[in-house]
Amino acid sequence: MADIRKEESNMEWIKLIGIVIIVVGFVLKLDTIAVVIIAGFATALVSGITPVEFLQHLGQAFVDQRLVTIFFITLPLIGLSERHGLKEQAVMLIKKIKGLTTGTFLTIYLIIREVAGLFSIRLGGHPQFVRPLVQPMAEAAAEAKYGEITEEEKETIKAKSAAMENYGNFYGQNTFLASSGVLLIASTLDSLGYKISGWDIAQASIPVAVIMIVFGALNNVYYDRQLKKKYTQKGDK
Repeated sequence: MADIRKEESNMEWIKLIGIVIIVVGFVLKLDTIAVVIIAGFATALVSGITPVEFLQHLGQAFVDQRLVTIFFITLPLIGLSERHGLKEQAVMLIKKIKGLTTGTFLTIYLIIREVAGLFSIRLGGHPQFVRPLVQPMAEAAAEAKYGEITEEEKETIKAKSAAMENYGNFYGQNTFLASSGVLLIASTLDSLGYKISGWDIAQASIPVAVIMIVFGALNNVYYDRQLKKKYTQKGDK
């Protein structure tokens, strides 16, 4: 009996082989989709699922998650837009605006992102909006003021552009009383005996969103001063 239980325990552990494959694949920087599919296939085989059943489950999950498919459709569209000059036009627009700093531009985007969240307007997120538009425009603002910037600086601007998107989305979405996050919070509190409406949660979220704008603006002002100090000293040399 003990041997049978030990064998069953070992069989349960082997089902974790998928996690091992994913970790190894990510460490070796292999193709993400291929690694995930191979990990799922290996887990299915050791769990007694036939290849045909695995493909059926995979296909059913793909059909059930049609929104993910729609998301992937937007990616080649963004790629085509970039290839035909979307990024260049955005950069030219920023360079024509005199006196616009990187920090000021990022603060403006943060405000736009939170106002969009207030009206439940989705701008597209990182792959569709930040990478092809916001990041190049923020870089262009720095280059228009200081000339050529370093690769390290470009990475910093990329990170700050992504941060503004995250701040605006996270703190702005709950200011819309019918957003999924607000409804989830309201239903959870209601199940715990707290009679809270979506409007109450949205009202409480607005001051937090405003505080985030102030915090983001101060952070961007500080970054502008860092850029000015760094590239002014470099110019003096």
